[in-house]
Amino acid sequence: MRGGDGGSRWVQDRIDRYGPVSKLSLFGTPTVLLAGPAANKFLFFSSALSTRQPRSVQRILGENSILDLHGADHRRVRGALLEFLRPDMLKMYVGRIDAEVRRHVEENWAGRGTVTVLPLMKRLTFDIISALLFGLQRGAVRDALAGDFAHMMKGMWAIPANLPFTAFSRSLKASGRARRVLAGITREKKAGRRQPEHGKAPRSNDLITCLLGLTDSHGERLLSDEEIVDNAMVALIAGHDTSSILMTFMVRHLANDDATLAAMVQEHEEIAMNKAEGEALTWEDLTKMKFTWRVAQEILRIVPPIFGNFRRALEDVEFDGYLIPKGWQVFWTANVTHMDASIFHEPAKFDPSRFENQAASAAAPCSFVAFGGGPRICPGIEFSRIETLVTMHHLVRHFRWKLCCKENTFVRDPMPSPLRGLPIQIEQRTSAPP
Repeated sequence: MRGGDGGSRWVQDRIDRYGPVSKLSLFGTPTVLLAGPAANKFLFFSSALSTRQPRSVQRILGENSILDLHGADHRRVRGALLEFLRPDMLKMYVGRIDAEVRRHVEENWAGRGTVTVLPLMKRLTFDIISALLFGLQRGAVRDALAGDFAHMMKGMWAIPANLPFTAFSRSLKASGRARRVLAGITREKKAGRRQPEHGKAPRSNDLITCLLGLTDSHGERLLSDEEIVDNAMVALIAGHDTSSILMTFMVRHLANDDATLAAMVQEHEEIAMNKAEGEALTWEDLTKMKFTWRVAQEILRIVPPIFGNFRRALEDVEFDGYLIPKGWQVFWTANVTHMDASIFHEPAKFDPSRFENQAASAAAPCSFVAFGGGPRICPGIEFSRIETLVTMHHLVRHFRWKLCCKENTFVRDPMPSPLRGLPIQIEQRTSAPP
C-alpha cells in the first residue's frame, strides 16, 4: 500500500535524529514527543497525564466532552457512554445498521458506473450514527445536520482565530447549529419521558435516550443536558470519521489485491448461503467474518485514522530518565510502533495473518494502538467493527471495482484522505442478487 503520509515521515525522521524522546514546540506549547510501546504504555496508563485537545477542538466540541475530562468525571461520562455500547445492546443494533447499509448501497452504488468512495462512506456512517445515536430519521433535519457536520470538521484542527471568513469561524458557526439540533433532540426526548402516556422509554432506543435515563444511587441524573450534548458531538465525530476512513482504505486496497478480495468474497458468500434473500445480518453472522476483520485490522495498522494525540502533564513526571515538567504537552503517534520492523515483520507488507491469534498484540503490548489503549481506549471499537463488517459484506458480494486514479496516494489533514476522495469504477457482480 503506497501512501503520501508526510507526517509519519517527519516523526520517524525526528526519532532517527533525536531518539524516541525529544522536545519541541507544537501549537505554541512546549511539547515532548514520545515513541515506542513503552512510551505508549506510559501515556495510556499514567495518572500524571491527562488528555489535551487543541483549543480549536475544545471550542467546537464543548468543554464537557470526554476527550478533555479526567479522573472521576472521565470515569462517570465514559461509564455512561459504555452503557449504550454494552454487548447485549450492540447485538440489537446489527439489524438496524444492516438496513441503513442496504438502503445506502441501493441508492448510491447500484446502477452507477463511477462513485467517489470517501464522501459516500462519510455519509453512510453519518446516517447510521444519526439513526442509532440520536434517533434522527431521514429528512431535512438530518440533511442539514450532515452539512453542518461537514463544515464543522474542516476547522477542527485550524488556528482558533474566530475571524470572519476563516475555517475556524465557519466551523464554530456550524458547531453552534449542530449543538442546537442535538439540544432540541435532548429536550424533546426528556419531555417525552415525563409524559405518562409514553411510558418509560427503553434505554436501547438511542444514545440520548439512554443517557437521559441513567441515574446514580440517589436517583440523580448522571449527566446534565450540556454534558449529553457535548458528548453526543464527540460520539458523532468518533463514530463517523474512523469507520468511514477505514472502509474507504479497505476499498482502496482491495482494488489491487485479488487474493484478499477473493478470500473475503468467499467468507461472505458462505454466510449469505445460509440466509434467505433479503434477510438481515445478525450478530452471529458477524462472528463468522473473522478474515474480514483481520483485513480491517491490517489496514488500521498501515493507515491508522488517528495520526496521534496529546496528553498534558498534571505534575512533574519522569519517563525513561527524562523529566517532563508540569503543564507540558506530550505527543504520541501510532505509526511509530505500527511500522516498527522489530514488532511487525516486514511492516510495509500487507499481511492480515498477523492478527490470526492476536500474536502481534501479545508479543508487544501497546504496539497496535489504532484505537488507543488503557482507560481511554476507544469505547466504540465494537460499534466500528459492526459498521465495517456489515458494509463490506454488501460491497464485496455485490460489486467489483477498480481505481480511477493511477497515482494511489493519500494525504493527512489530519485524517488520511486518498487522492480526490477515491473515485472508482464499479460493476455489479452477477453471482449476487441485486
